[in-house]
Amino acid sequence: MIELEVSAACDIGCVRENNEDMILVGECFLRNESYTTPVELGSKDRFLFAIADGMGGHNSGEVASSISLHNLQFFFNDIPSGLTASGFNESIVDWLESINNIIDSKGLVDKIYKGMGTTLVGIAYYNGDFYSMNCGDSRLYRYRDGNLCQMTTDHSLDNMMGVEKHSSIITNCIGGGCKSSYIDIVQMTHDIHEGDVYLLCSDGLSDMMSNHHIATKLAEGSNARALCDEAIALGGLDNISVCKIEVKRIFEE
Repeated sequence: MIELEVSAACDIGCVRENNEDMILVGECFLRNESYTTPVELGSKDRFLFAIADGMGGHNSGEVASSISLHNLQFFFNDIPSGLTASGFNESIVDWLESINNIIDSKGLVDKIYKGMGTTLVGIAYYNGDFYSMNCGDSRLYRYRDGNLCQMTTDHSLDNMMGVEKHSSIITNCIGGGCKSSYIDIVQMTHDIHEGDVYLLCSDGLSDMMSNHHIATKLAEGSNARALCDEAIALGGLDNISVCKIEVKRIFEE
């Protein structure tokens, strides 16, 4: 059994006219709201945490992130039990191909949605194992023993060129006209320790706060809402989504 304490917050920020981010925690979808809940893993064979950061003109980024997370939740809950790690990976890759077709097709039917897309970052608990998933430049961090480590790689032009400063030019996403989308899936079961904090976030947080700043706030015990508020205090130039997952207890039943 694994006991988690989860906090999540999704905020429009100070500049954008609408919120194109969305958060998924289990069965709960969040946009423009905050949420906290304990989660017990072990009594259920699957649970999903994910953030999607939409992009596109008008409200299309908002649509892309919503479609992607709702579709992923349905697909994830429908995956047969008992798959191996490679079988799980293949299922998520199949989902990526399917959701890309759905997003692109919507753009063909209605040109207001043409070119819309979204990033995706998440942690999936399935069949007793944990997996990180990443497509785009939203991030997963681990905070352990006072140290913050980025566990995902930004799929961005800056990262490809070895530039540390982040920009909005991404090289991989769901939809968005991307012809060769891919998703990084990493099994992380044996790296989950009691006391760890895992942080999913859109670039609305990581662009406003350095890794050192994020680590400082986590050391102070800040939850997802407090991290969003800190990014807003620094200017809130984009939508901000944060999901903080604290590993409170791991024990044998």
